Amino acid sequence: MNISEITTLGQLKKAGYEYKSIKEELRRNLLQKMMKKENVFEGIHGYEFTVIPELERAILSKHNINLLGLRGQAKTRLARQMVTLLDDHIPVVEGSEINDDPFKPISRYAINLIEEKGDDTPISWLHRTDRFSEKLATPDVTVADLIGDVDPIKAATLKLTYADDRVIHFGMIPRANRCIFVINELPDLQARIQVALFNILQEGDVQIRGFALRLPLDIQFVFTANPEDYTNRGSIVTPLKDRIGSQILTHYPETLAIARTITQQETALASKEKSNIYVPELAKDILEQISFEARQSEFIDGKSGVSARLSITAFENLLSTAERRGLYNGNPETAVRLSDFLGIVPAITGKLELVYEGEQEGANEVARQLIADAVKTQFLSYFPKIEKLQKTGDEDPYGEVVAWFFEESSFELLETLDDTEYNLQLDRIEPLDELLDTYVPDIPEQDRSFYKEFILWSLVELKKLSKYNLSDGLRFKDVYGGYITDL
Repeated sequence: MNISEITTLGQLKKAGYEYKSIKEELRRNLLQKMMKKENVFEGIHGYEFTVIPELERAILSKHNINLLGLRGQAKTRLARQMVTLLDDHIPVVEGSEINDDPFKPISRYAINLIEEKGDDTPISWLHRTDRFSEKLATPDVTVADLIGDVDPIKAATLKLTYADDRVIHFGMIPRANRCIFVINELPDLQARIQVALFNILQEGDVQIRGFALRLPLDIQFVFTANPEDYTNRGSIVTPLKDRIGSQILTHYPETLAIARTITQQETALASKEKSNIYVPELAKDILEQISFEARQSEFIDGKSGVSARLSITAFENLLSTAERRGLYNGNPETAVRLSDFLGIVPAITGKLELVYEGEQEGANEVARQLIADAVKTQFLSYFPKIEKLQKTGDEDPYGEVVAWFFEESSFELLETLDDTEYNLQLDRIEPLDELLDTYVPDIPEQDRSFYKEFILWSLVELKKLSKYNLSDGLRFKDVYGGYITDL
């Protein structure tokens, strides 16, 4: 069908166009994609066997949908991806405020125009990208915003009384006829506003002021909600919830691999712009581990959730920290160091909802502790546990490293060190090479310095060494030797 040549209702009839509702349209196009084994929801990772099958079943059932989950779980992105299941273009009566279908007009304007002009009724074509409307539910949203209201200016201009329904100015929902309409954070919508959605979802009645219009709107509703809102700010009223066909629970990435894929996808532009910054694979794992630690931390409100955006912004800050250090040292081509993770603290603190104990610790301290916990967790997946060594009586593989620090007064890793000086400084601790050769012999040569610093940080968390923050870097000491020196 060449839409550029179809400009009237008569031409549309000759072309064999058939009316179908938006839910039928979504269902049919989804079936076609599934039969072709096409990926319907591009860029959505970790939902392949959980959320996406449930969403596809809801679409096949022609349901309105409620996506229920914590912050940063791709709820809005899923809703926006549904646009790809719409037809490329649909015909509408030209000039219609509510996208009237030429074969099934519902507004007085479209009905009168078709009665007057018949097959000569002009039509226009609406692209699928224009068939998505979104509204964030806030306490100040009114019925007039969503449904509509009487427009006194229109009444005066057209010289109509308020008894004439042509004085109505339609709100966002009627104007989204034949579109996907998303209401984000539905529980934040006042109960009386939610009540206004009842008849639209079930009976197709639109009530505006004194008018009770029969407008069978053709809309695919998608709602998003955060479980936290059910207690803190509001709830979805029961009759409205009853009219939503499917409620689908979203979740956070279940593995580090999935989390890394998401972060890599969302930070592709930043990585491209800073391609001169080398990031060890271990650094990426530690970065993702921070979010996992945060979701289990006793200092953070688990009901609020920890958004996937934490890892995304933290990775961007990590690259920028290394870039800044490299520029100051006159070497823009550099590699991420573990000490660069201190630069991601600002990207963490603003994304955490702390409980009382966390507030007492302070957001910065909680963020630093999350980094330390992530380092420790990753360390124990590469190197033996201290407790296990004590139980089995095996020789402590970290003893020589600790002994090295006992003999040295202190060991500093300063930000001012360029890459060559940084590597030479870590090479001084010869027992670190033995540890790497024993437990991680296959790591790339360019990762060795990162792993060495990684071991030092981890031994601090295992109470084998002590670490002090300097204004321009870090100082490591033997735990007991440090006390003697300070005395």
